[in-house]
Amino acid sequence: MRFLNDEINPKQLSPLNLAFIGDGIYEILVREKLVCDANRPVNDLHKESVKYVSAKAQTAAYDRIRDMLTEEEKAIFKRGRNAKVGHNPKSASQGEYHIATGIEALFGYLYLKDNTERLRELFDKISS
Repeated sequence: MRFLNDEINPKQLSPLNLAFIGDGIYEILVREKLVCDANRPVNDLHKESVKYVSAKAQTAAYDRIRDMLTEEEKAIFKRGRNAKVGHNPKSASQGEYHIATGIEALFGYLYLKDNTERLRELFDKISS
């Protein structure tokens, strides 16, 4: 389910544009999971969310879903992973940061394609 009805072809977007929207979508999925898991203080929710949204965590997430990806999804992931980000990460290796960007690009692509079912399927595997 997309929030807006604006027409867009995600294949025409740069991988960093896909990662930009994908970062937000991934964050929403993590936040919803944490809130649904337990009613707890916001500070605890934030600490838990970092376990999912850091570059290190997203690298581990990729390891969990890599064998599930279609050829099209692998291509989108690689476009994101190989994009020139223009800065050095502070709390992760360059490789981890690039993998995280690939995951975000993939989630952005699937969201813009309005493929909620596939987003859920991948995120369920990541968060199980």
